[in-house]
Amino acid sequence: MQEITTSQVTYDADGLNMVAHLARPQGEGPWPAVLIGHDGVGLDDYQRSRADDLSRHGYVALAMDFHGGETFFGRPDVMLARTMPLLGDAERMRVIGRVALDVLLATPGIDADRLLALGYGAGSRIVLELAKTGTPFKAVAVVHPALPDPAADDWRDVDSTFLLCTGSDDPLVTPDQLIAFGRALQEAGADWRVNIYGGAEHAFWARPTNPDGTPCEGPTHVEATVPGVSYHPEHAKRAWRAVLDHFGEH
Repeated sequence: MQEITTSQVTYDADGLNMVAHLARPQGEGPWPAVLIGHDGVGLDDYQRSRADDLSRHGYVALAMDFHGGETFFGRPDVMLARTMPLLGDAERMRVIGRVALDVLLATPGIDADRLLALGYGAGSRIVLELAKTGTPFKAVAVVHPALPDPAADDWRDVDSTFLLCTGSDDPLVTPDQLIAFGRALQEAGADWRVNIYGGAEHAFWARPTNPDGTPCEGPTHVEATVPGVSYHPEHAKRAWRAVLDHFGEH
């Protein structure tokens, strides 16, 4: 495992001051680079820890921010008011993603020819929009993703390989939705795979929290920001190993 350094990175996008998290191995590199998109609740300690773990495995990782430093634990109405219009505007998502990507690409010591992307929920949609419009990610991994329409023509010129993950009991991102999207990728000639985690619900990686985001006991959140959210620690570990294996191929 690599020794790492971490830092907070601020930049402006979508009319907000974004507060991202950058993790990088110590040393000159060049290192492969990963862009991470958080889910609708906001950039929290879990996505920061994913960036840190990727860095220990030899990647430079930027966990982007697209809520201007805010998290929406226990505030579903505010989260939806911010996130749903964003998901309805593909170009707006691309602009937000491109600004974050430029920050990552400007980081010293990265290898821009080994670029990867990881997304959770709404952040998955941002990285998928970047992939669809020409960002040369070698590999893309998305977990309970917000998906674009499954149109094969959108992906015919995309060379990325895709890992698509969801829980069997996720009411928002069902296995059928992932399979339909995967079939569109297959029709376009893309390399894809789907992992379905039995008994897992939405955001199954998210440790239970109180409404203020602090940890609580038990498998479920005191007040879930969206329905159908519960923590499944075994599948959370399995999904993370799948992401590392997927990236490791490239």
